Amino acid sequence: MNATVDRTPDTTPRTLHEPADVLVVGASAAGLTTVEALRRHGYRGTVTVLGAETDPPYDRPPLSKQVLAGGWPPERAQLRPPDALSALGAEFILGDPAVGLDATTRTVRTASGRTLRAEAVVVATGTRPRTLPGQTGLAGVHVLRTLGDALALRAALLGSARLVVVGDGVLGAEIAATARTMGCDVTVVGPQPAPMANQLGHAVAELLADLHTARGTGLRPGSGVRALVGSAGAVTGVSLDNGEVLPADLVVVAIGGDPVTGWLRDSGLRVDNGLVCDSRCRAGQGVYAVGDVARWHHDQLGELLRLENRTNAGEQAMAVAANILGADRAYTPVPYFWTDQFDTKIQVHGVVPAGADAEMAVVDGDPATGRFVARYRREGRVTGVVGWNMPKQTRQRRQDVVDALAGGRVRTPASL
Repeated sequence: MNATVDRTPDTTPRTLHEPADVLVVGASAAGLTTVEALRRHGYRGTVTVLGAETDPPYDRPPLSKQVLAGGWPPERAQLRPPDALSALGAEFILGDPAVGLDATTRTVRTASGRTLRAEAVVVATGTRPRTLPGQTGLAGVHVLRTLGDALALRAALLGSARLVVVGDGVLGAEIAATARTMGCDVTVVGPQPAPMANQLGHAVAELLADLHTARGTGLRPGSGVRALVGSAGAVTGVSLDNGEVLPADLVVVAIGGDPVTGWLRDSGLRVDNGLVCDSRCRAGQGVYAVGDVARWHHDQLGELLRLENRTNAGEQAMAVAANILGADRAYTPVPYFWTDQFDTKIQVHGVVPAGADAEMAVVDGDPATGRFVARYRREGRVTGVVGWNMPKQTRQRRQDVVDALAGGRVRTPASL
């Protein structure tokens, strides 16, 4: 997945004091895009980027696809080459996670004992994968969040025959598709009636289930995991709540992530399923949040929203950079994500309502041909569009969602 970078010069009149220095806590896509947007808009102050990982900024979406499959070498996932990072004139401190923040003085403490202070602090610490009880210390059980996770999982897949993916959301479905193309026997376990049902709606999710089944993926919809089964310290299977035990040489746990906010516990800021922000993505005086960790007030939706996808990471970072420099603009995006599985590209603009009162209609193409766009309504208002191998037409239908948002509030499902 890729995000479009807005390179239009920012001509918004500055009404607020520009900070002398900016500290970005988090060195992935959201953090890096914040720095690039600051520089693009003419900011010449001191910029420091603090990252928990030792790798330079890289893109996460290719990890479950191109990197995992071996089509890309690890370095191709890097967001920018070294000379481009150097040209930003920012100091990158990597491999030293933040452990505390004093929001009043905007001072960050790190694991190594550093103390960093800036007039503006941007929190971009993302999420960490959730795990299952008994997972720690059991060989053969993986998560996928970092580049290191992807490389370890790829190495394990090359030597394993049977994979069970616990989790039927976007990440779980992508890992399953990639592993099948690598020749692994794959079974997906999850509570939904079909993979990604909460994100796509029942009808489109059933088509995704058919796609996986046709490619040889085993599905266990509506299933919960009772326990991981192991022998001699290594996983041997997954026990389901219906009593079935799925044999496995390898298990991937893809059951979502938790915002990395533990280091903010004593900051004085509000933490509740992310760092809570106003409509400007501002959590406190001089403190902002971007990306997966940010839970901000979306003025058009009329509620707090937290999005975990690559597109939001880039768009929100650009909005925050502008606001740091005095733009004072509300961040009101149309939620958007996409996923590539096998030979299918699925795109979602807006939100797909999960309730029984949701209405779905195919407005372009035909599911029978493997190319279509579906539009969702709730209470007579368009809430989202889902495209299946029709990127141009899906983009055009996005305007229906834009118009609906402009006309009034569109309620979002709790899953977002």
